[in-house]
Amino acid sequence: MSFVQVAAVLGALTSSVAAHGRVQGVVAGGVWYEGYDPSFQYQNPAPNVIGWSDPADQGNGFVSDYNGPDIICHLNATNAMSHAVVAAGDQLEFQWSVWPSSHHGPVLTYLANCNGPCESVDKTTLEFFKIDEGGLVSGSNPGTWASDQLIANNNSYVVNIPSSIAAGNYVARHEIIALHSAGQAGGAQPYPQCFNLQITGSGTEKPAGTPAEKLYSTSAPGMLVNIYQALSTYVIPGPSVISGATHVATQSAVAIKSNAVVGVTGSAAAAPVASATSSAAVTFVSSSAKSTAIVSSSTSSVVTAKAVVSTSSSSVAAPATTAAPSSSAVSAALSAYTQVAGLSSQLPSAILTSVLPTAVPTAAPSSTANTTLPSKALPEGMTFMQLLEWIDYLVTSYFAEEEASHQDKRVHARDIQINKA
Repeated sequence: MSFVQVAAVLGALTSSVAAHGRVQGVVAGGVWYEGYDPSFQYQNPAPNVIGWSDPADQGNGFVSDYNGPDIICHLNATNAMSHAVVAAGDQLEFQWSVWPSSHHGPVLTYLANCNGPCESVDKTTLEFFKIDEGGLVSGSNPGTWASDQLIANNNSYVVNIPSSIAAGNYVARHEIIALHSAGQAGGAQPYPQCFNLQITGSGTEKPAGTPAEKLYSTSAPGMLVNIYQALSTYVIPGPSVISGATHVATQSAVAIKSNAVVGVTGSAAAAPVASATSSAAVTFVSSSAKSTAIVSSSTSSVVTAKAVVSTSSSSVAAPATTAAPSSSAVSAALSAYTQVAGLSSQLPSAILTSVLPTAVPTAAPSSTANTTLPSKALPEGMTFMQLLEWIDYLVTSYFAEEEASHQDKRVHARDIQINKA
């Protein structure tokens, strides 16, 4: 692995633990599709994904204006240029980055008919109808919320697409509303994310919807609530779920049969991947055109597949090995590392203590994309925590030495992309 590749890995880890959260991948019809990441704006060409672009959301933050255009699909969001294909009656799994356990709240999912290609629809014309909602599950102060179920399901949330929905092109609007500061008006924090879908099937229902700017108000019971008290009920914000929708009460992973390879035209093909255990939960962590699937069970983390999302008809080739690291790349790597250093305090102990020979696959060298996999297993008994300690040693003993000769120079995150092979 080259220096710049290490920097990219550190950057990907940083994006998964920093700030709050975003949807990094969607499983639709058994196919995994990559979501949008703000780092894509520094790539040329940028990956073509099904998630709406919101490059202004650098910190994975929330939308403060409930009635402005940002509430539709997040900050200055623009249309995704691709779409996932899924049948009415099937399931969608939204795979978030690490969600803070302190940010309790409801998880909501809407659809809006684009009445044409979603790649070119005017977002202000979209009218959303709710197909799923989860709120306060049990207890109170703060109790168990849908967001806690999401965390327990490896930061993923599964919803059903009603079988009655008419075939067509839809924008799926998936959202967590954090309520830890909702005791005062305007304190609720919506985190909306949008994705383009092509729904197939024989359904005929075309439910009426509501513009996203009219879904919530600062005084609505579900948006103005003190969750740090005894609550007998919680009123979930927004309109009622449409007739015929069914909620997935017990959250578990959706089986992934293939990964999407998306071309510049917006069409998507499925690339087969190694099968995962049906009881495992799946999270994809990436801020680049290559994504690694991390499949977690209760005792270990298992990497089972590589997802390749391309901006052309061919798959993304493995980057060439670079020579000496540039000052920009060194600085960028160290900047990312300082944020990653606290990673161990944010991961479940079950992951930190998991033995890595069962978590990282090996592969014989070949001409395929799998050449990025290690050819040898890690030392027997090595844990993920020990791997983080090794990264600490690697950075402080080598990269920091390189940085010392360039410490008078400033660097922007985009330089990681400019200098990469």
